[in-house]
Amino acid sequence: MNNNKQAVPFPLREDLRSKIFNQVWCYELNDVFLDVARYYERANYVATLGLWNWLCESFLATIDIKSGQRVLDVCAGTNVVGIGLLQRQPDLEVIAIDRCQAMQEEGGKTAARLGMKITSQIGDVHRLPFQDNYFDVVTLQYASRHLRIMEVFSEIKRVLKPGGCFYHSDMLKPDNRLIESMYYSYLRICLSVTAWMFGSGDAAHNCKDYFIEALRLFYSADELSEMLGQLGYQQVIGKTILGGTVGFHKSMKM
Repeated sequence: MNNNKQAVPFPLREDLRSKIFNQVWCYELNDVFLDVARYYERANYVATLGLWNWLCESFLATIDIKSGQRVLDVCAGTNVVGIGLLQRQPDLEVIAIDRCQAMQEEGGKTAARLGMKITSQIGDVHRLPFQDNYFDVVTLQYASRHLRIMEVFSEIKRVLKPGGCFYHSDMLKPDNRLIESMYYSYLRICLSVTAWMFGSGDAAHNCKDYFIEALRLFYSADELSEMLGQLGYQQVIGKTILGGTVGFHKSMKM
């Protein structure tokens, strides 16, 4: 457990993150994801040294689903999670929401090719356009460090039914300082390599430093578990892989 995590309360840390990254979050990331949508999955495969499919499958394995449930995939990107869940349980009602239409278009093509139905909405995940107590399951993956995450976690709790479960996965800040330093060094190299390999545009090139700084000011797995508890989630379970650089969380709305 990180003994320093109580030094600054979560709301103050969120205010700091928002002040530092607001310009990127509100304007620049739109262009980044518009650029990378066409090669997003391939770039992740390269950046993770071939582990991308395993990472996705590891997250999917944490998600419990039942026949006929209504699922919301937040920051759905190219619909990897929604498609994976429908492959396990074809009668789910899956709704995807993401800020980037280009990413959802890619995900929609993949779902259609597989004969799956995923309802797509483009919008701001800080204000989910759904009624209270509406979803049985909500997922969020590989996007939290780009969000005012306490606001998003609160919105997710609002739209979850009592007894519903929230599943989260993302790159996290490792507790171990040596691993953290090595991790950032690797990311600097792989961001440059993948940008070169896939012909990234100026928007993606200009945000390379941001992706490192966003992780520096993000949270460890233990910190996210504590945040979820403070927001009223129950039965919070967190686990990490790859030295704490990736984490999975499961929590419930009671």
